[in-house]
Amino acid sequence: MFLTFFAFSSVLFAQDKTVINSDYARRKLIGRHFLSLQWISWDWLGRAYVRNREGVYYLTGSQKGRGNDDELTIDGVITEINRDDFKFKGKITTTISHINDGEECVREGDMTFAITGRRKYWRLQEMDNPCDTATDYVDIYFRR
Repeated sequence: MFLTFFAFSSVLFAQDKTVINSDYARRKLIGRHFLSLQWISWDWLGRAYVRNREGVYYLTGSQKGRGNDDELTIDGVITEINRDDFKFKGKITTTISHINDGEECVREGDMTFAITGRRKYWRLQEMDNPCDTATDYVDIYFRR
């Protein structure tokens, strides 16, 4: 068994190679993408990057507000890639001025991003903000 180790929230995890159940989806996912959280902007997009290192697919990215301190960051590994979704293990941090009193909000652990209908992006399925009553739409757009 091939394992890769990575730091996640100051804890070391062993990560098996990413499970690839769809080569089509893998090809669509690898590379640079636009990234958004609706509270920051739909038209001032951030960037997300999916990289393959020795069979483990890493997802990192950020979106920063225009003229304010709002921010979204994402960092972790993709554990499984399927035709219409992928499984992510990592950390998503949001800081939005009008949510959670402008304090940082952190999601950690296993999450799913999925394509639904004819949408041209993967959307985080764990949409309920864990720090507020807000619903967050974290989207990673297909490459053009």
